[in-house]
This record gives sequence, C-alpha cells and structure tokens, in this order.
Amino acid sequence: MHDEAKIDWDQRIALRSDEEREFAFPDLDPPKEVRAVGGVGQVTIDWSPVDGAAGYLILRGAGAHGPLEPVDHHSGDVLSVPSPPYVDTTCTPGTPYRYAVASVPEVTTHGRPSQPVGAVPLVAGSIAPTTGVTVDAVAEGTELRRPWAPMIGSERLSQLLCEDLTGGHEIGVELEDALRRMHDELGVRTVRAHAIFHDDTHVIDGDAYDFSVVDQIYDKLLAIGLRPVVELGFMPRELASDPSKTVFAYGAIISPPASYDRWHDIVRALVLHLVDRYGLEEVLTWDFEVWNEANLEVFWSGTKAEYLHLYDVSAAAVKSVDQRLQVGGPSSAAAGWVDDLLAHAAAHGTPVDFVSTHTYGSPPLDVRASLERHGFPDARVLWTEWGVTPTHFNPVNDSVFSGIFLLRGMRSASGRIDALSYWVASDHFEELGRPPRLLHGGFGLQTVGGLRKPRYHALTLLSRLGPVELPVTYDGDGGGSLVEAWASRDRDRIAVLVWNLTLDQTKADGDPALTRTVRVQLPGADQSWQLSTTTLAIGTADLATAAAGLADWPTDAELADLAERTKLVTTAAEWNGSAVELTLPMPSAVLLELRPARD
Repeated sequence: MHDEAKIDWDQRIALRSDEEREFAFPDLDPPKEVRAVGGVGQVTIDWSPVDGAAGYLILRGAGAHGPLEPVDHHSGDVLSVPSPPYVDTTCTPGTPYRYAVASVPEVTTHGRPSQPVGAVPLVAGSIAPTTGVTVDAVAEGTELRRPWAPMIGSERLSQLLCEDLTGGHEIGVELEDALRRMHDELGVRTVRAHAIFHDDTHVIDGDAYDFSVVDQIYDKLLAIGLRPVVELGFMPRELASDPSKTVFAYGAIISPPASYDRWHDIVRALVLHLVDRYGLEEVLTWDFEVWNEANLEVFWSGTKAEYLHLYDVSAAAVKSVDQRLQVGGPSSAAAGWVDDLLAHAAAHGTPVDFVSTHTYGSPPLDVRASLERHGFPDARVLWTEWGVTPTHFNPVNDSVFSGIFLLRGMRSASGRIDALSYWVASDHFEELGRPPRLLHGGFGLQTVGGLRKPRYHALTLLSRLGPVELPVTYDGDGGGSLVEAWASRDRDRIAVLVWNLTLDQTKADGDPALTRTVRVQLPGADQSWQLSTTTLAIGTADLATAAAGLADWPTDAELADLAERTKLVTTAAEWNGSAVELTLPMPSAVLLELRPARD
C-alpha cells in the first residue's frame, strides 16, 4: 500500500509528461482586450474569450520589468480558470503590477501570453469600496441550470453495509442518511463512488461471478431514490497483474488486468446482471465510467497506453450488452488526458458518450473545446469530482470559505457542464483512514453525526433559486469578480443570491480589506412585496466557529445544540421598493427573497 505522503495528492498537478502525445494542440492566440483595474485589496483582470480555449492562465509581474509568473491562488491544483474575469487578492496593496493572460487548450499547456497591462491594488481606507448589482426583475429570463443536482460523490458504497462505529456513530446507517438527505433536501439524482470491484464486494467466486453484495448496495441506493454512476474499478485481486500495487487505507488494487479478455468478461457480466436485475430501461439511465484518475501513478500503475486499452475494452464490454448504454472517461485528475482519450477514440472508433474529469480549488475548465476539436460535440461533460481542495484533513473543508467557493463554482458551471459533482456527501470517508474527530477537515458536506457544514448550506441556498434565471449586471469595486450574484424568479417570488469571494485560499479566514458595501437594485420589482434574507458567513451558520472548544467527539446533546445553532435562519428585512444595501465580508453570502405581502 502507498504511504500517506504519496497519497496526499502531490501528484495531482504533476501530470505525466514522459509519454509522446498522439496529436498536437492548437496554437491558441492570446486573449485580446485584456484589462486590469485596481480596487481595494484586489485587482480585477478581464479579457475577451478565445475560441478553442478550455481556460486561461493569469500571469503577473511586479514593477515595469519583472518576470511574468502564474498567479497562485493556493488551491493546490489547477490554477487556470474557465472564463473572465479573475480577481487577484494575492497582490500587495500599493504595488504596481503587470498582468497578462494566456489561453489554455488543455491543462498541461498554454499559449503565448497577451501583452501585459498595468494595475495597482489600492490600500484599505483609500476609498470606501462599494459594488453595484442590478437585477432585471421583469426580463423574460432563461432556464436556470442546476449543475449540482445531477450528481454527488460518496465514499465507496460498500460502506452502506458497514456496521462499524466512528465516533460512536454507525457508518452504514449514517452514510445512508447522508445520501438520503442529498436526494430529499437538495434534489440530487445520482451518486458517483469508487471501488465497485474492490475485494469487499467479492465479485469473483472461483470461476464464476457473484454480484450479491453489489445487489445489496444498489438496492439500498435505489430505495433512497438515487442511481449509481458505476465507476469500473478498482481491479479485482483475482484479475490483477500485480495485486501488490494498491492505494488508500482499504487497499484498492490499481494494477492493470493480467488478462484484458477477462476484464472484458467481468465488465460485461456486471452490466448483464444489472440489466437483468433492474431492467434495461432503468440501467439506460446510468453512466459507466472507466477507472479513476489513471493519469496519476497513485491510482494506475500502468501506462497511458494501457489505460486507453482498458478504456477500449471496457467500452466494448458495456456496449456489447446494449449500444445505448452510456460509457465514458477518462475520469482524470486535474483535467488531464481529456484530449488524449478523445483523440484516441476518434482514431480507433471507440465510443465516448461522456467526458469525465476532476479539479479542485478553481471553477472547472470548459472542456467543450476539446469535444469540438476531436469530433465529439454531443458528448456530455461530467465533472465527477470537484471541491475546494484536493487535500483531505484540510481545515478549509470545514470553513465558510468552502461554502462560498461552492456557489462560485456552480454559477460558473451552469449551462456548460451537465454535472458538477461535489466530492463528497459525508465525512464517513476513509481513503486515508477513518475520521479522528468531528471536525478534521474532511471532504464531506456533512459530518459524522449528520451536522450540515457551510458547503451543505451553500447547496441549500442554491436549491432555493427559482426556475427562471434573470440577467444581472455589475459596477463598482470588484463587481462581477469579487462580488457575484445569481438571480431567479418563480411565479410569485424573486430570489437573488449574492456573495463575496476570492479564490485565494490564504484569505480563507477573511480579510477586512475585501469587505464590500453592496447595493442590489431590482428595477421593476413590486414595491409592495416583502423581503427576507438568509445569511451564510463566518460566525453565522458556521459549524467550525460554533464547535470551537468542544471535545473531539461531542455528545449527542452537544451535537443537537450545534445543529440548532448552525442552521440557516431566514429573517424579515426592510424593502424600500427598489434596492437593498448589504455589507458583505469576504467570505459570505446572502439570499434575498421577495414575495407578495401576506394579508
């Protein structure tokens, strides 16, 4: 088994470069009309999008002649962003900078940078930073897309059957409750998890296959109302070419198969069994994803060529049951190997119904350019892992910052990504071992014990947006970059979610210089309606702050008290008929809801 240091995600951004590419990336032009404007504690960089770009890398140099280096917002993963604008808060107020932007066709490459432009971040107190947000409340609007609803991540689903205790709480029962809450409260429809072929599902019995444990798992999941994304992995011990190659505390085998024919056979047998048990019409709604993050040695001990062969064989096995069944990949770390898989599939006639990949710490890149480039324009885009950090046991996972980060990422993904799956639903998660205490920086949206973290609250706020998206425009210091909004309308309600966030994780605990006075204007809104507000901020609906000083594992009474003190609270507010003025620290969010007055 790999040691924890090796598993601790250092390789996520050190993608393999020792293999020849089968194709050349386009030499993308740099963005035009690059602009940089200094505000209090920040510089906002904006530019015109470039056709074919999956994202953009922001570069900065100090003074008139310093070298240009990528701006590092300390996410620990991909630094490229999918679209303008970008807010840099890693700068030193009062220092002149030059900024340039380079187009990114794929995560491991970028084009020539633009001509640099200058800006100076302002010192706090030099001006009163204000931001304007204007919502067109009477616009026809468009459908509000919800990229969080299709999918959520989870610990391996065999844990639904686990009767062990963590912190005095039964693992299987609480994981099931956490997933049910995702479905019932937030409308999530599918779950993506690792290791359906791991040793604890016992899928091989001598010369036969035994899917009885898989049946128990999927029966529980479907009873909740959720469907699985079937990640085809890891390698069953009996099929592995090298069973000693493992990952995670539970020893998942990352070796290629000793026989690709036998791998084809077990994948086909699984799919046939699922169709027989649940019906073809049901299984046609499932996705079959080939492996997990094979572009990292920690998850795949073979080569890229061996992974592409595994993909070919897996896709053929799935499609041999029914051509309409959905298969995809590369399920890669840090948005890698997307172009590699698509180029390979185009050359060999291999089906790709969806592209799946992962990233952390930034909004997901726009891989639609890769689909167009390689002739797969109709393939769906599934980010089957995404989150604030790739690092487990990181305090940022429990923070308000991570909740507001979730809002920014989902807003960015809306309309261009079919699913953005937050990794994961619950802190009952044991890739690096079971949780040592209640708040340990776990990936979960919910704690052991079922408390809602700020990221769960963020999804709750998003779920309260209406079906019709309304246009939003910005002005002032950080408008559209530091301060963003997502506005919607129901038949008898207007909901506007406003937040203040930088991607800079060195500011996760807040920075007074980034506080903004935000004036939200709603021209055309009914003057007689009533206003309510719901706030997520440090100290408000904030579990980490509320739990400070408690024991590693609070008592049931303390958990109940924490749940009460950290719930989202909606309160009445003053409405003058046209605008609302807010004070928004960074990080924070406020949901404004206008409804007809009650008699």
